[in-house]
Amino acid sequence: MILRSIILSVQLTGFLLAAEVKDAPEATFFRAINLNGPALTIEGYPWEADDEKQLKATGSSFENQTVPLKPPTDAERSKMIRSSRWGSKVDLEIRDVPAGDYQVLVYVWEDNHSERFDILLNDKPVLEGFNSGNAGAWKRLGPWPATSTEGKLKVSARGGAANLSGVEIWSGTGAIRSSGAPQFVTALTAEHSEFFERRIRPLLVENCYECHSAGAKKIGGGLLLDSRAGVVKGGDTGPAIYPGLPDASLLIQAVRHSDPNFTMPPKKKLAAADIEHLEQWVKMGAPDPRTTDTVAVVKAKSSIDWNKAREWWSFRPLATGKVPSVKKKDWPANDVDRFILARLEKEELEPAAAAQKRVLIRRATYDLLGLPPTPEEVEAYVADNSPNAFAKVVDRLLDSPLYGERWGRHWLDVVRYADTAGDNSDFPIPQMYRYRNWVIDAFNRDLPYDQFIREQLAGDLLPADALEEKHARILATGYIANARRFGSRVSDYPQHLTIEDTIDNLGRSFLGLTVSCARCHDHKFDPIPASDYYALYGFFESTRYPWPGIELEKTQRDLVPLVPKSEVETALKSRREKQKELDAEVKRLEGELKNAERDEKKKLEKELASAKKAAEQHQNSALPFDQAYAVAEAPKAVNAAIQIKGDPARPGDVIPRRFLTVLNGTELPADIKGSGRLQLANWIADAKNPLTARVMANRIWLNHFGKGLVATPNDFGKQGKPPTHPELLDFLATRFINSGWSMKSMHRLIMLSRTYQQSGERSESAFAKDPANDLFSGYPRRRLDAEAIRDTLLVLGGELDPGPAGPHPFPPQEEWNYTQHNPFKAVYETKRRSVYLMTQRIQRHPYLAIFDGADPATSTALRLTSTTPLQALYLLNDPFVHELSKKFAARILEVSADNTERLRHAYQLALVRPPAPDELERSRHFLASVSDELRRAKVPDANIEHQSWEAMTRVLFRLNEFVYID
Repeated sequence: MILRSIILSVQLTGFLLAAEVKDAPEATFFRAINLNGPALTIEGYPWEADDEKQLKATGSSFENQTVPLKPPTDAERSKMIRSSRWGSKVDLEIRDVPAGDYQVLVYVWEDNHSERFDILLNDKPVLEGFNSGNAGAWKRLGPWPATSTEGKLKVSARGGAANLSGVEIWSGTGAIRSSGAPQFVTALTAEHSEFFERRIRPLLVENCYECHSAGAKKIGGGLLLDSRAGVVKGGDTGPAIYPGLPDASLLIQAVRHSDPNFTMPPKKKLAAADIEHLEQWVKMGAPDPRTTDTVAVVKAKSSIDWNKAREWWSFRPLATGKVPSVKKKDWPANDVDRFILARLEKEELEPAAAAQKRVLIRRATYDLLGLPPTPEEVEAYVADNSPNAFAKVVDRLLDSPLYGERWGRHWLDVVRYADTAGDNSDFPIPQMYRYRNWVIDAFNRDLPYDQFIREQLAGDLLPADALEEKHARILATGYIANARRFGSRVSDYPQHLTIEDTIDNLGRSFLGLTVSCARCHDHKFDPIPASDYYALYGFFESTRYPWPGIELEKTQRDLVPLVPKSEVETALKSRREKQKELDAEVKRLEGELKNAERDEKKKLEKELASAKKAAEQHQNSALPFDQAYAVAEAPKAVNAAIQIKGDPARPGDVIPRRFLTVLNGTELPADIKGSGRLQLANWIADAKNPLTARVMANRIWLNHFGKGLVATPNDFGKQGKPPTHPELLDFLATRFINSGWSMKSMHRLIMLSRTYQQSGERSESAFAKDPANDLFSGYPRRRLDAEAIRDTLLVLGGELDPGPAGPHPFPPQEEWNYTQHNPFKAVYETKRRSVYLMTQRIQRHPYLAIFDGADPATSTALRLTSTTPLQALYLLNDPFVHELSKKFAARILEVSADNTERLRHAYQLALVRPPAPDELERSRHFLASVSDELRRAKVPDANIEHQSWEAMTRVLFRLNEFVYID
């Protein structure tokens, strides 16, 4: 009796009949078209071949009959599905459709990598953001109601590369029979329930629940078999069951143990009768009377305790605690000192003495400008005994355009700035310098930090009073555009990796969080679920990134013009006309070559090669107007699907765009039509966001002291270090906000403190109790960074070319023939400041690599300091150093004929102090001994003095004092 019920169930409820729609006449079959193949019959219905008279179609033809379909289906349907019209813009105009009401269904499939696209019917979207799934996946989409217009119906696909295999058209508004896709049984009979309860539930409980139920310690493969919802959903590898198709179902394959690497249960194979019962169940359509949704139970159980998560120090609101009182009341110059001193007094430590004036002005000038002070500036400060003498120095330095070059470089470290794309071929980005210069200008203007954030994330969406301001804000979005590129293919370009790089940097730079650790799974340490990651992903999937060029498509595209629209259109029209002429010439010569006599062929072949080269070069040449390497809104705003285990070919639930839940992030308002980047920027820049001000205040402190109050400036999560002075950090963050987010205001506050003005000479007790100087019991001695060393050498040699720099001398775009085996590589010499050096992403600048420059492939929050023989050898032997030592020596020789005066001037320029008496004596002795050596080497007398002083200047360059700030 049960077996007869099973057979009857398959006949009535399997995958061939649609659900009944009562009280409505069934729709009738009208037409079906095989879009890239012959006429055939499917389920008894005739399918037409792709005929130009009946169908006007755009899109490339594609066929691959070897791809296994998921789920499997009959041979004729498989043949139709695996041939298609393909492309990012497919239009199907179906003709000879009489007036009336119709329903349209479209077959789509995926032959390799997941794509996302929209389906339009008569130019109106009927399905948005459809994800094609893994290779072999197919769907019968629809039905969608439609009416014929002038005897035509139009079906379109837009967005990613879509494979449209077939179109079905049914007349009427009633029910339509189902497709060949398997259908789970939903209307259970008594026999269904009896079979499940007697044969299936006990089997699952005994053999599967240990690993595949809501109560399991770890759910195997993400598959739940303790509810109908879990069975229907499937696991991480896809559907566990194709109802009606046991041979195609992963569950049946696993229990059969046909693959030793894929077995369920893993240790012991089920009895043959049990396997047979499971096969029968699948043939029936997997009827399942269980109503508890354990998928929802697991989701709820694994959710984060948000109240507890928000107790972490960096997620709490900024504390506005009382400034501590101190015993040594005459020491603090401002409240910064009171926080520092209170902690020192708690540890029974004394702050260090005040730094000498020459030491302090050198420290401050390098801090704010990255260059040494001039002797005139030093002497003026030393002679100024007014109470605000140092404040005047700080104000003068902050007003210098050199300040933006110094502090802009700090920000460029954090956002991993580079002048190349970072893909396998590392294509140059000639326009990227505009973003670099925007950053420098923003620091010089003291652009409020909250606006600094908004313009980089959404400058193209902000209003502007003038065209110049609009263009500047567009340039700011170079921050997003500068995300790293990967791979060298076009059709399956890994854009998800570029978006990952964007989210990773956004999290680290602005929030101090490793958000990208939630790409493949919930964050292991911080309260950031994968759903939050993909909520942010949607903002950038809805953003159009510029195309830098890669090996298989070398021409830049999708950059943002910085000229009026009319100028763009005129230039593009002229370009098209010229290209048409060049292509016509190629075609003409190809035609002549076919019919040419032998003696004419060589000449024509040469002319054809030249014509082809000219056409190709014109096609690949740069557009004749200014452009920004910046982002814009994508044609379509979308929400992103979770990528299971970070694989874009395995889409999960679609997550609405929203902000981080732990920071009370809400979903993007429904009325927002675009990407939502402006709302994201506003959320980050909100004074109520507890991370934003903390993170930047810590960065400012870090770049004044060489170490942050939080030692891990890019990680304020549980894997990072807690702040050494949490109350001071919150005080600084609050002052930062209250100052109008002014970075220059923060410099003044910190630099005018006694803490900053301490000597680096610490007491023995301070070294014993605070060996790492975490309590700032003295100023932390630190080495100059690579840029400051190089720029100082240029200054001393009188060779520094001041002022902002323009573009780099990259080869013209039409000559870009870079490949992964022959990537772009270059080093462009310049006498400008080091912030203007061309920065390659996959090949570090040789000099910057020696002296620990920033890694342009990832965010550099804190530069490590190494001490290597290469550094000493560079300062001893490099031609650049030798050239500048000659220039420096020439400057010294012009000062005076007296060596003592010369030495005093040399020390003043290089070390910002006069030499001590013993240093003078040793230096004079050194000059004399070098002169003797040169004479013995028979160097001409006219050259001996100059070469002796060159040696002397190189000695100064190699002193620790030259490359360290006290």
